[in-house]
Amino acid sequence: MSTTEIQEVPDAPADPAGPQGALSRRNREKAHALGLTSATGLVIGSIVGTGVFTLPAILAGAGTMGIVVLGVIAVGAMLLAVLFGQLTRRVPNSDGGLYAYSRHEFGDFAGYLTGWCYWVQSWAGNAAIVSSWVFYVDALFNLDHVSGMANWGIAMVGLWVPAAVNLAGVRQMAWFQNITVVLKFLPLLFVGVVGWFFVEPAHFGPFNASGGSLYSGIGIAAGVALFSFIGVEAAAVTAKRVTNPRVNVGRASLLGTALSAVLYVLVSAAVMGLVAHHTLVHTGSPFVNAFQSMFPHTAWAGKFIAAVAVVSGIGALNGWTLIVTETSRAIAQDDLFPRPFTWADRKGTAWFGIVVGTALPSLLMLWRYNTSTGLTVFTYLVDLTVVTVAIPYFMSAIAQLTFLVSRRRKVQGWALARDLTVAGTSVLFSMWVTFASGYQVVYQALVVILAGLILYAFLNARRERLGEAAEPVDAGETALEGALEGTPTGPGATGEGADAALARSV
Repeated sequence: MSTTEIQEVPDAPADPAGPQGALSRRNREKAHALGLTSATGLVIGSIVGTGVFTLPAILAGAGTMGIVVLGVIAVGAMLLAVLFGQLTRRVPNSDGGLYAYSRHEFGDFAGYLTGWCYWVQSWAGNAAIVSSWVFYVDALFNLDHVSGMANWGIAMVGLWVPAAVNLAGVRQMAWFQNITVVLKFLPLLFVGVVGWFFVEPAHFGPFNASGGSLYSGIGIAAGVALFSFIGVEAAAVTAKRVTNPRVNVGRASLLGTALSAVLYVLVSAAVMGLVAHHTLVHTGSPFVNAFQSMFPHTAWAGKFIAAVAVVSGIGALNGWTLIVTETSRAIAQDDLFPRPFTWADRKGTAWFGIVVGTALPSLLMLWRYNTSTGLTVFTYLVDLTVVTVAIPYFMSAIAQLTFLVSRRRKVQGWALARDLTVAGTSVLFSMWVTFASGYQVVYQALVVILAGLILYAFLNARRERLGEAAEPVDAGETALEGALEGTPTGPGATGEGADAALARSV
């Protein structure tokens, strides 16, 4: 099998009536524990985290143009959902999602680079989610002027409770995810519908409130808007856990993204009309202010939405903990990541990936809370996550584009034009997001990528030693081997002895 070709390895046959056959069947059922409903819930739960509860405040910093930018990003996210569905149907082994697409089309190095970027953004994104989640825990329990270390302790609860749920197994994770999706989706939908009856037009800020050019305002809104839609690929990354992935991954991705997009636009616009602009841009918990505007004489309103945000954050972290784990497990199974990430218990849970994927954002939050506070922590982590996820999106899009323009794909008229539009727009969308993120964030993401390449150097060297990857043939070594064997090598070598050939190689 070549390094650019990935094949699905079927399960070993077993006697259905025997104990081994029954065990194999139960293991497969545990592995494929996500049906269409649960996969859609995973997409919604991964997209709609605590970011939505901070989103209106960030968008308000750009002005009402933020709603327009959010709508454009929503369209781009739905195109990506279609793209991931197409790739999952086409790639024989799509375990790992974006990583698998790139490796299938471009080989091991491209697959590793995509997987590394996506894995980093996944656990860094968990840090961003929990940093926003802490705001609402503080609001729920009336915690004022909390120290950085105290907030770090709260963040540890938000990170390690979902880790414990994931360690219990995929079925438990799916059940927990579905419950939290319902608990957060309905109250948010309430704000997005009923809240419009309380909106005051004077609360909306100017179209461009960034204080700079239109481009700078778009940049402010674009970063947080894309971050809010990260998770569109959740079903694709966890394809191994989805029943009938060739069909359900695409459906779950599009349905979950579309529902989340409608919710985002309705809710964000409503909150911007419920809370005065100057208040909105300086709050870390805008939904508390929104509920207080809707029910000014109800003491429980702010507490209620804070509780919803806390549940929402736990649900998002639950789903993303699985995504972090599945990403590292898929790469490690192909021997392109440290092997301990494949370690699993009897239920098939990659426990080592869960522990490491939770410890890293824990350390990142410790560092950030000792250097920054408030929205600064959230904004920094959002920016880093957006750029590192844009690269896997870009690689997936050009993988599909390569397939479409190659001779492997027969021209099929409008269907080809449709697929080219989806792939081409996804390519441009990913490039635009990277460009709009700003020079400083792109620079920081580049450092992360370079660090990953150092790890790849050692991993690839090990694969060469084990014969899992072809060793490159160096010109100097070829000449030296020919000299030692007494065989002339290279131009003009005829008639020369070993000493001359050896000298020439040196």
